[in-house]
Amino acid sequence: MLRVFRFKIFVAALLWTSVAFAQSESGSPRRTVQIPARPAALFIGDQGRQRTEIHFDSASSTVTMKLLVQDPAGYFIPNLHRDNFAVYENGVRQQNATVEIEHAPITLGIVMEHGGRYKGFNKTSSDEVLKVGHDLLGELGRNDKVAIWEYADQTQQIADFTTDHSRLDSVFLTAEVPDSSETNFYDALVSVSETMKPVTGRKALIVITSGVDTFSKAKYADALNAVRDSGTPVYFINVGPDLREAAKNYANAGPYARLDWSRAESQLREIANVSGGRLYTVYSSLVDLTPMYDDLMENLRVRYVISYRSTTSSPADSPRSVRVELVDPKTNGPLEIVDTNGKVIRSKVIVENSYVPAVASATTEG
Repeated sequence: MLRVFRFKIFVAALLWTSVAFAQSESGSPRRTVQIPARPAALFIGDQGRQRTEIHFDSASSTVTMKLLVQDPAGYFIPNLHRDNFAVYENGVRQQNATVEIEHAPITLGIVMEHGGRYKGFNKTSSDEVLKVGHDLLGELGRNDKVAIWEYADQTQQIADFTTDHSRLDSVFLTAEVPDSSETNFYDALVSVSETMKPVTGRKALIVITSGVDTFSKAKYADALNAVRDSGTPVYFINVGPDLREAAKNYANAGPYARLDWSRAESQLREIANVSGGRLYTVYSSLVDLTPMYDDLMENLRVRYVISYRSTTSSPADSPRSVRVELVDPKTNGPLEIVDTNGKVIRSKVIVENSYVPAVASATTEG
C-alpha cells in the first residue's frame, strides 16, 4: 500500500507540473520560480551528459529541441514557462520560441544478472534480482515497450519488446534457479547495447546487477565502448552490497571473499556516467525501491520541448551553435530559482551546443 501511495504522489506531482505550466502561460510572468521539496539525490556519483533530441524541419526551418532542466540534486525543475527560456542560434536570440512539457513513452531493455558460484547462493541472488525487476513493472506506463534479458555464462533474451506488461509477470515469477557458475557482465552489456542501438525514440537499459564479471570474453573497455556507441543511457540497480552480505553465508573464505566489490561499483558508476544514465545502489533487500524508480522514470520521461523557426541562413550542412538560458522576462537577466525555504539554487540546462540541419532533418524523417 505504501508503494502504491508513493507512486500516486509521483503521478500527481507530474500532473501538477503540467497544470502549473499551463496556468503560468495565461498569467503574468514570474520573476522568481520556486521548486517543490525533494529528497537528496538518490543516485550515486555524477550523472553523465544526456543527449538532447534536436530535429529540424527543412520545409519550415523549424527547430525542435527536447531538453532537461535540473536542480543540483538532478531533479527536473518544474514551473518554468516560455518567457523563462531565451534561445540563441549562432549568437542571435530567436524571438518566436514556443515551450511545452512532454511526458514521453519509453522503450526499456531490462537486463538481469542470473548466475553466481554456488547453487544456494544462486537462489538467493536470483530471488533478489527477480524481485527488483518485478517491482519495476509497476512503474511503467501503458505505452512503454519492454524487453527482458538475463545473463550468466550466456546472455539470453527471455521476452521480446512488448507493451503487454501483464505477460511479463511470469518471467519474474516462474524463473528457475540458475545452474551456471559465471556472471559474464561485460559480454551482456556488449550484446544488449548492440541490440538497443537501432531502437528509436526515448530509450534506456535498466541493468539489475552486482557489477561483478567472472569470465567474459569482452573486456571492461569493450563494454564501455559498446555503451558509448549505442546512444542508450544505462541505469544500474546495483544489488552488490546486499549480495555481498548474503555471500558470507555461503563462501566467506571462498571465491566470493576475493571479489573486488569496490571495483565493480566503480565500473558501474563510470559506465552510467559515460552513457548519461544513473547508478542506484540497493543496500538491503528490504529497501523500498519506489523512490529510486520514480526518480529514474522522471529522468527518462520528462522534457521541456522548445520549438522555433530558425533565422539562420547558413548552408544545411554547416553546424549551427545553440544556447539556451533561463531568464527573468522583465529584466532579461538570469532567472532566480529558489527552494521551499527561499534559498537560491543553481540550475542546469542540458542541451547540445550545436546541430547540423541536414543531419537533424534526416533524424526527423527517419
